[in-house]
Formats: sequence, structure tokens, C-alpha cells
Amino acid sequence: RWVNYSPDKKEIANLKIVTFNIKAGTGRYDKVKKYLDSQNADIVFLQEFGDGKLSLNNLEGTNKTNVIKLYTKYKIINRKELLDGTNNDFFVAHSEQFDIEIKGKIYRLINAHLESFKFEKSMVKLNGNTTQDEEKLKDIIRKLFPTFKIHQEQVATIRKSIDESPYPVILAGDLNSVPNSYEYYHLGKNLNDAFFETGKGSGTSFHDYKYPLRIDFIFTSPSIKPITYKVDRSVKLSDHFPVISTFRLE
Repeated sequence: RWVNYSPDKKEIANLKIVTFNIKAGTGRYDKVKKYLDSQNADIVFLQEFGDGKLSLNNLEGTNKTNVIKLYTKYKIINRKELLDGTNNDFFVAHSEQFDIEIKGKIYRLINAHLESFKFEKSMVKLNGNTTQDEEKLKDIIRKLFPTFKIHQEQVATIRKSIDESPYPVILAGDLNSVPNSYEYYHLGKNLNDAFFETGKGSGTSFHDYKYPLRIDFIFTSPSIKPITYKVDRSVKLSDHFPVISTFRLE
């Protein structure tokens, strides 16, 4: 589930989604805006937004928190906070659900940013000194377990929103978890992973470490059919690459 080769879909897409962890714009909100406007998406999920201002052409933005933002051209019928971490703290979890109307039908959108493992590159870089490297690995393991426990609680909250939804669901965001993880399987249960359905090549989206990771996802209910999926590695505006996917709504 890191690499995939799907045949081209014959159906014509009628919904375009972008999800992007912009790392507080890294001082480049103008460039983020230019890029997102060029995508002409119908819905944009952003994580680690920061305290900057960003208006997108033809899309209405939400402004409850500075960690996650949703932009959409569709009417928001209902909105609910699922995970409410400290505002402006990108290490903690935030998630919101939005029920929106598209051509007379209601869909539930969930923007998610799960708890960060709080790793710095220096913490995971081994230097060849056996004793020091062993201590680093032990420290990594000590940091992993508490966050895994927190993730279980966060996943349960988001999963409840999915299971209780009377509408088709689109879940997108930075899950701070890789494929084949507990988080991936529990959040993706009974949903389609857009990359697995239609992606080509590598799905890795986080590139700040030596080995890139796939931690940004788009999941949809079976009635929302993925048509295309792309990780845009030409965009160097964050430590994440934007993920762009199109869908067919019946």
C-alpha cells in the first residue's frame, strides 16, 4: 500500500479534492494560494495551517482553528468538532466533520490531523556508535507507545463519526500513521483508499526524513468512486507534498 499501479478509469470525474499539510505556510502563503488556485479544486483540506491568512478563488474557507482548514465551493449544512487540541499546536490532534450539499445530496467530510509523534530528524538519525544508537532506539520506542495509545482514542472518535454518518463519507488529512498501521485499517474500514484504488507509483507524501513516508490519505465511501490520484512532488512548499484526487459522484 506504499506503491500501486492501477489502470486508468474510463469514468469522467466530477469532483476534485486536494489535501495538503502546509506546515504553517512556511512563510509562503502567497505561493500556497497560487498553487491551490491553479488546481481549481472543489474541496481543499489543509492541515498545520498556522496564523496566516489565505483566501482561495471560488472557495469558502472555515476559520475555527489554525491547525486545520476546509475550503469548499459547496454549502455547509452542519459542522462539528471531533478532536479539539490546543489551538496553534501542530503536535496535537484536530479533526472536524462537515456535512455539505452537492447537487441536492448530502456528504460528510472529515478533515483529520492525528497526534504527531514529535520526532526531530536528529532523534532518528543513527551515527554508527552502537551505544548511542541503542539509546536513541530505546528513546524512540518510549516516545512511540504513548502516542499509539492517544491515536487509539482519536481513531475511535473519528470512527464513530464515520459509522454514525447517514451520508457518504470523505475522510482526508494527515494521519501521522503509515499504511498497514492500526490507524490506517481502523479508519479505512469499509472505505476506499483513493491511492489504492487508482494511484500509480509511490504514494509517499512526507519527505522530511531520509526515507519518505505515506501519511496523508483520502478515504471515501464506496459510492464515491476514485478516478485519479496524484502526489505532486513538484511542489516544495512544505515538508509534505499535496495529494490531489478526483472522483465520480453519481
